[in-house]
Amino acid sequence: MVSLLYLLFRRALAVAALRLRSREFKELEIVVLRHELAVLRRQIPRPQLDERDRVFLAAAGQLLGRASRSFFVRPDTLLGWHRQLVRKRWTYAGRRPGRPPVAEEVRELVLALARENPRWGYQRIVGELASVSVRVSATTVAKILRRAGVSPAGARAQLSWREFLRAHADSIIACDFFTVETLWLGRLYVLFFLELGSRRVHFAGCTANPDGRWTTQQARQLAWSLSERATPARFLIHDRDSKFGCAFDEVFRSEGVEIIRTPFRAPKANAFAEPWVGTVRSDCLWGALIRSPLQITPSGTTPVACSLLLRTTAAPMGRPA
Repeated sequence: MVSLLYLLFRRALAVAALRLRSREFKELEIVVLRHELAVLRRQIPRPQLDERDRVFLAAAGQLLGRASRSFFVRPDTLLGWHRQLVRKRWTYAGRRPGRPPVAEEVRELVLALARENPRWGYQRIVGELASVSVRVSATTVAKILRRAGVSPAGARAQLSWREFLRAHADSIIACDFFTVETLWLGRLYVLFFLELGSRRVHFAGCTANPDGRWTTQQARQLAWSLSERATPARFLIHDRDSKFGCAFDEVFRSEGVEIIRTPFRAPKANAFAEPWVGTVRSDCLWGALIRSPLQITPSGTTPVACSLLLRTTAAPMGRPA
């Protein structure tokens, strides 16, 4: 405010001084000022103006009109500054037009209902809110969920593999093979079964030729011990390897176990067995040379076998990410 009064005072003194000068002197001074302005325009392509400069130029520009070329800004710029001054003059604190905003408490309640009840649609959420005297429309609920990145009820109601495994972990067994390269460049196939609930690993055996008869025999040996479990097994997860034949699956079906085959090229569907294979390779097998299947069978007596059997039959694993 003080700066504005000082500026007005200086302008008033300049106008009083101009009235005392002759007309020829004023015209000569205008020519000199225009030349100085042209020099400055060549040196500074875009000058920086503050609020006081805009106020003065906007007010003076309305008096001189569009035909004047005494300013270094365009006439449209002057008109824009004047419109801003008019807009600020008529600005007042009042109710904004349109639909009133939704309260933050209602927004959080809508998101909580949608996330805790994935099968509820927009109309169901509106009905539940109405039962607690909260009035919102289905369009408002849809807009709140869309902005928060929450999918519609049809997409939220689909059961994912992660949710399925967590809900039935105590009754799920996962099985898979992993390979071991021997000292003589041979390849051994190791079959194991993993209980998802307790993280207990059952070492079935290893062989160089895992045909259907061999895998079926290993399945029978594990099926005999299923009756000793506190929680009966209901699901067996394995991939679509040809080594898991129909006879292998039939052994578990006879015990009331449902077979779940993972999708093609989806190792994350068997997300508990796959990380365990990496643990065995890094902790047990990468630092030793395997000469024969005897070193990694339950009857082996070598340190490698002891280390492997301790890890696979007793040590619990952490939950994989």
